[in-house]
Amino acid sequence: MKSFFIDPAEAICGTIFIGLGAFFALQSFGLEIGTAFRMGPGYFPLVLAIILVLLGGVIFLRSTRVEGEAVGAIAWRGIFFILPAPIFFGLTVRGLGFVPALFFSALIAAFASHKMNPFMAVILSAAITVFSVAVFNYGLGLPFQRFGPWLKF
Repeated sequence: MKSFFIDPAEAICGTIFIGLGAFFALQSFGLEIGTAFRMGPGYFPLVLAIILVLLGGVIFLRSTRVEGEAVGAIAWRGIFFILPAPIFFGLTVRGLGFVPALFFSALIAAFASHKMNPFMAVILSAAITVFSVAVFNYGLGLPFQRFGPWLKF
């Protein structure tokens, strides 16, 4: 007979989700809920809170079935390259324009992997930039500056 095991990491995550969902559900009752056809300001937060509680319940139940693996090392390289990329994009998109800001953001994020070499990072960044300009500027017709006022050409 197998022994009963609870994976503490998943149990804690499930409990946190359930607690946050219950907190937000209680807060949404202070607003008018309405109906599905005439939604009040509390309807959508209540639905999201219920979904959060259900997901927390699934995670908590899952913690009782599988034996957990040890938590590995923190991926510092990913943190230091992935997190600054959207911040860089947000700070430079108006000054540099969409094309250079997206290219350099993708280039920064590409180095989060140990397997990425500089040549492939440039190729990947260029491909993402070309695809994004084709979709957002030409395909969807979004009006944005491809090159901003910081670049004089």
